[in-house]
Amino acid sequence: MADHFTLRLADSYMLAPSVRHLAFERADGQPLAFIPGQFLQIHFHYDDGTATKRSYSVGTVGDGSSPVQRIEIAVSYVEGGAATKLLSELPLGGTIEASGPYGRFCLQDADTHPRYLLLATGTGVTPYRAMLPQFEKLLANGGREVVLLYGARNETELLYGEEFEAFAQTHPGFTFHGCLSRQPRAVPRPNDRLGHVQTVLAELAPSADRDIAYLCGNPNMVDAAFNALKDFGLPIPQIRREKYISSR
Repeated sequence: MADHFTLRLADSYMLAPSVRHLAFERADGQPLAFIPGQFLQIHFHYDDGTATKRSYSVGTVGDGSSPVQRIEIAVSYVEGGAATKLLSELPLGGTIEASGPYGRFCLQDADTHPRYLLLATGTGVTPYRAMLPQFEKLLANGGREVVLLYGARNETELLYGEEFEAFAQTHPGFTFHGCLSRQPRAVPRPNDRLGHVQTVLAELAPSADRDIAYLCGNPNMVDAAFNALKDFGLPIPQIRREKYISSR
């Protein structure tokens, strides 16, 4: 059964023009046990008193196996959004109510395919950040490859992009492709790609024997990539999906 707890804001800064990174600690001082890929729910009330909640993936990079003290999330700006207002105005030391963790968008021990294809848009890249320690262990054992295709309109929207770039540079077998649909970088990088994630996917020639795929982010991308992967012959059990839908 999911735990309910109070979170206290410990840090907050803008990741992109419309995305904020927030780091919380539990007010009771306890660490959070979670599996990378899971999410929390933030509970609050509308102005009329109606209870509501929003879901955010935990993006904390721990050691991949132990509970964490810092609980990090990324929050997209939604025009007129109640959660946007709450979280953007929360002062350092301010508290909110939360529950979790929830979800099954996680790496599975049964996955034995040699290549992981990770596709994301927007804050959908957050769970992959939390999974980095797991990928580090997989790559260290040899015989595995991980490719992250991350779609954004321009380089300012590549959330945690420098972290993924740095991880790729120090971990052979991990490749990060920033897929820019509107505007290339001022100084392009070798692994950059122009176009949408689902279009760039064809370059990787997915195959059922080789690949396990994870799709997270905008529902249109998830659906398009899902259909493209099926066309390449991947069976549905080898395609894991998590759709992020903005709520007011």
